[in-house]
Amino acid sequence: MSELPLPPTSRPLGGSGLSISPLAWGMWRLVDEGCDVGDTVRLIHAALEYGITLLDTADIYGFDGAAGFGAAEELLGQALRQDPALKGRCVVATKGGIRPPIPYDQSPAYLAHAIDASLQRLSVERIDLWQIHRPDLLAHPQEVARALDDAVAAGKIAALGVSNFTTAQVAALGAFLGTPLATTQPEISPIRITCIENGELDQAMQIGLVPLAWSPLAGGRIIAPETARERAVATALDAVAKPQGVSRAAAAYGWLMAHPAGIVPIVGSQRPERIAEAATALTLRWTRQDWYAVLIAARGAPLP
Repeated sequence: MSELPLPPTSRPLGGSGLSISPLAWGMWRLVDEGCDVGDTVRLIHAALEYGITLLDTADIYGFDGAAGFGAAEELLGQALRQDPALKGRCVVATKGGIRPPIPYDQSPAYLAHAIDASLQRLSVERIDLWQIHRPDLLAHPQEVARALDDAVAAGKIAALGVSNFTTAQVAALGAFLGTPLATTQPEISPIRITCIENGELDQAMQIGLVPLAWSPLAGGRIIAPETARERAVATALDAVAKPQGVSRAAAAYGWLMAHPAGIVPIVGSQRPERIAEAATALTLRWTRQDWYAVLIAARGAPLP
């Protein structure tokens, strides 16, 4: 039985001239797990060792409801200052537009402030990829587009993306942007398959967006399934993982990367051994039958 192609070792990030790895390392839990600057430098080196060059953070990461806004960005910035050679080896992605307790603000004035604040915290002159974290329903996409295009024109951002946007919201913003969107960042996992079935990945392929998958292990439920459906997904992943000597987590990453949209799973662990484990997914082979078996388990019903 023929096998699906392996993920490419790199892919272009829109028209920025930058390339990104097929896996990303995410810093959502960096502050929560008590990492310091030294830990952050070591984790970046661990990611690079296994070919992971895309680092994903956000200005809201580290916020505990009262304090810590920007804390993860600051840690990354300190790490880049401590080891300046890392800047040339990494692609730094961050997000903004969440403004507690409002909760969302994509007014031109706030976007300009958020981008400048991220630049300062990250200790970079240009953010490789800046994404709107969640859509502000009170912001007209034309005004948002103008603010983002201004930041690109000023050399503050190389590539633009969105996170948690619907297909209609992506289309509305894209209609006004002078700089085409490069990425979309939805929640995708072998348990959370909504965007596989609602057209989000089809739109990504149509207009050239790279999908960056947050929570690709479904908040840990891939590892510790809680329902009959989740256990069925785990069993289908194990059927591929065990014969090839990889973990179920690696199979989950590999299942996503086997999709033709070129999904880039974001590895959320702050442990080097988990980053190394994720990298084993890059050589995992899938057949159509095995891939669809996971999808059918996730749907909980046969395909028509």
